[in-house]
Amino acid sequence: MTAPLVAVLIPVHDQAAFLPRALDGLLSQRVPDWEAVVVDDGSPDPAAVAAVLAATPDDRIRLRRRPGNLGLGATLNEALDATSAPVVAYLPADDVWFADHLVRLLDCLADPTVVLARSGLSEPAETPYPQLVQVAHRRTGDRWTERAELESDDLGRLYWGAVSRRGRSADTGRVTCAWTRHPRQRSRAIRESFDGGLNVFRGRYRVAGPLRFASTDGGETDEVARYARFRDAAHPEASDGLDVLVVGELAFNPERVLALAERGHRLAGLWTPDGLGDATIGPLPFGHVPDLDRDHWQEAVRARRPEVVWAQLNWRAVPFAHAVRSAFPELPFVWHFKEAPQRSIVRGEWPLLADLVCGADACLLATEEERDWFAAALRGRVDPARLGVLDGDLPKRDWLDSPLSPKLSDADGESHAVVVGRPSGFDAEWVVELARRGVHTHLYGQVRAPGPKGAWVAWLDEALAAAPEHVHLHPAVGPEDWVTELSRYDAGWLHRFASDNGGELARATWDDLNSPARLPVLLAAGLPLLQQANPGSLVSVERVLRADGTGLFYRSADDVAAVLGEERAGRRGGQAALAVRERHTFDAHADRLVGLFRSIAG
Repeated sequence: MTAPLVAVLIPVHDQAAFLPRALDGLLSQRVPDWEAVVVDDGSPDPAAVAAVLAATPDDRIRLRRRPGNLGLGATLNEALDATSAPVVAYLPADDVWFADHLVRLLDCLADPTVVLARSGLSEPAETPYPQLVQVAHRRTGDRWTERAELESDDLGRLYWGAVSRRGRSADTGRVTCAWTRHPRQRSRAIRESFDGGLNVFRGRYRVAGPLRFASTDGGETDEVARYARFRDAAHPEASDGLDVLVVGELAFNPERVLALAERGHRLAGLWTPDGLGDATIGPLPFGHVPDLDRDHWQEAVRARRPEVVWAQLNWRAVPFAHAVRSAFPELPFVWHFKEAPQRSIVRGEWPLLADLVCGADACLLATEEERDWFAAALRGRVDPARLGVLDGDLPKRDWLDSPLSPKLSDADGESHAVVVGRPSGFDAEWVVELARRGVHTHLYGQVRAPGPKGAWVAWLDEALAAAPEHVHLHPAVGPEDWVTELSRYDAGWLHRFASDNGGELARATWDDLNSPARLPVLLAAGLPLLQQANPGSLVSVERVLRADGTGLFYRSADDVAAVLGEERAGRRGGQAALAVRERHTFDAHADRLVGLFRSIAG
C-alpha cells in the first residue's frame, strides 16, 4: 500500500445526522491515496457518531473520541497529530465534497510556491476567510489556536494566516464542495448577525471556564483577565447564609450576584437553554456559582432543595423560569424582571410572564413605572404589595475604583459625547447635525446583528463621509475600563426617543418603562446623561435623572450643543453623577434583596 498523500481531518460535534453525507463525498474522491480521522469532540450522543463509522467500513477512516468538548482548535490539532500525509484537507461533518474536490486542490498545490489552495463553494459563505471545507494546504509545523488562547469564527486568525505566511495561496477556480448553512453551525453560535455571541457559544458547547472570544461581527472579550479578581477571591459561608438558586440568565453585569456570595450566601445556577449572546449564562466565568445539571435539572433541584429560587432577568428567560416555577411550586420564588413585557406579548409568552408575576412569592421590576404598569395590567390577579422595584442589571461596585481621565474637551475646546451599545434613535442626519455644531459622537461596541442592534450599519458610512472629524468608532469597552475610558467625555447618550404617552400609563412603551443598562455604566464614569425631554409624559429614566440632577435635557441639536457647553463650563452634571453612582451599583441594594429573600424563606 502506498503512503497516503492527503490527510483528511473530519471534526464533529453534535452533527452525526450530517456525517454520512460527508463520508460519502470523501469515498467518492478520484484521489484514492488519503487517510482520514474523525474526531468526535464531545458530542452529546457519541453512539450516533460511532454508528455512522461502523456503517462505513473503510480502514482509511479512523475514529477518535473525547468525552468533553475542547473546541475546534484542539480537535484539529489532535487530528493533525494522528495523521502524517504531506497535504492536509478538511471535511467538517456537516459539509460535502464533490468527486473532483481533492484533484483540483492538488493541482493547485503542484506548484511548489503554493502553500494553501482554496476551492469555490456551491453557496457563498459571505465571510472574509475561507471555510474549512474549501481548503487544503501543505503540512507545516503550525498549530491551530486552541480555546485557552482564543475562540473565534475567524479561521484566518485561528490558523490560515499562519500557514499563508509560508507561501502563496491559490484558488482552484472550480466549485467542488458545499458548505452547509444551518442553525447549528459553529460560526452561527459565535456571530451576532445570526443571534449568536459569547453566551450562545458557551451554552452550546458547555464551556466550563472563562473565554477569550472574538466575533467578526463585533469586538473581543477576555473573560480570563476581566474576572480574575473575582475568581481568586475567598467567600466564607455565613452560619445563617441562605442557599439561593439563580435561574434564567444574568444579562450584562453577571458578576453582581457575587455581592450575595460576599455576604456568606451559597449560590448555584440553572440557566435558560434559549439565551442571547449578551445574556450571560453559566458556567459563570468568575466562578463561585456552581451549575446544576441542565440535562437533569429537576432531579438536581430536588437534591439541592434551595431555600430561595431567584429567577431572572429578561424576556428570553420567561419560558424556562416558568417551567422551574411550575415544577417546584412549593419553593420560595422571587421573579426579577427587567425587560420587556411588550416583547413577551409579541412572542405569545404574555400568559407565562403574567403567571410568573402573579404566582411568585415576590416580584421585582426594573422601575417604578414598570411596577405600576404590571399592577394595572394584572389588576385583580396580583397583589401590588408583592411588587417591588430593583433594577436587576446593575453593575458590581468594584468597577468604580479605576481612576478618572482628563477630558478631551479640555484639550480641543469641543464637546464630546459617547454612546455605549446600540445608538438607539440615531441616524446620519442627527449625527451630522451635531457635528455641524462642533459636537463629537463616539460610538463604542457596535456589532453587526439583526434588528435594532445593527441599525447603525445603514447610516454609519454616510455619517463618516459627511463628518469624518466628528464621528468616531471604537471597540467595546469592558467594565474594567469603564471609568478610565469613558470619563474622557463630557456626557453619555441614553436612548433617543420621543414619548407620546401623555402621562397615561396604558400608552407607555418599553422606552418609557425601561432603565437602560448603559445608565449605571455612564454614571460610573462620572458622566451626566443626554436625554431627550418629554414634557407631559411618563418616562422612568427622565424622572430618575431629574431627581438625581444627572440629566442634560434637549429637544434639538441646538439644545444638545447648548447643554454640553454649559456642562463643560461648570461640570455640575458630572459632579452629580459622581455623587450618585454608588447608588446605581448592585452592592448598594444587596442587603435589601437578602432581606426580601429571608422574608419569603421563612
